Amino acid sequence: MLRAIKSMLREAFFRRYYRSDFLKRLPHGAKVLDVGCGNDSPRLFKEARSDIYYVGLDVGDYRHTRPPTENADEFVVVASDEFAAAIEKWRGRFDAVFSQHNIEHCEEPDRVIKAMAACLKPGGTLFLAFPTEASVKFPSRQGTLNFYDDSTHQQLPDFSRIIELLKSTSMYINFNARRYRPYKHAWRGLLNELESRKTKTVMRGTWALWGFESIIWASKSNNPDANFSAGQTSKPR
Repeated sequence: MLRAIKSMLREAFFRRYYRSDFLKRLPHGAKVLDVGCGNDSPRLFKEARSDIYYVGLDVGDYRHTRPPTENADEFVVVASDEFAAAIEKWRGRFDAVFSQHNIEHCEEPDRVIKAMAACLKPGGTLFLAFPTEASVKFPSRQGTLNFYDDSTHQQLPDFSRIIELLKSTSMYINFNARRYRPYKHAWRGLLNELESRKTKTVMRGTWALWGFESIIWASKSNNPDANFSAGQTSKPR
């Protein structure tokens, strides 16, 4: 019983579900598709895992300090109305698909979600992060705290619908949080909240404090925890 309690506490306070944590759990030499790969994502992926085969897909060269091709094994740019179709062409190719704050920018979000699931190999894994539905009521701050702070956002993601779409494509939900608020980061956000509110800017920990991000980890396997341990399956919350 004591061991079980310690495990639960460790899960609640220390296990994290960000990009770096997802990357650590990928098998050596994994083929990874990064859907919406701006903000230096190719460089960050390769610095964390130089062994992976990295494919980045985006609608443009967005906020890269260096050319994406210096780090990406493949870097593909398509028109926004061809985005979902481009993913569909890669059916069954990847060990992992990563999509961080991209789905809210898509013209066909449902089609993109199904396409991402379809391009995974059996046993492949998926990471999704997007603004929580509650963010429409958050205060407006530079760096985006309210969903409408970003004028390029298309549709507010429906968390429950995304879960059901994934399940309909034979995906197993390993972890999900409607408003992800890891304690360590939320505490940092609380310490910075006065300054964040005063300057109307997003600071370190602000997203965690408010629970701005929805996070989903899923896998495509008959036995999803055999090769990818993300912790206990959790119900939508």
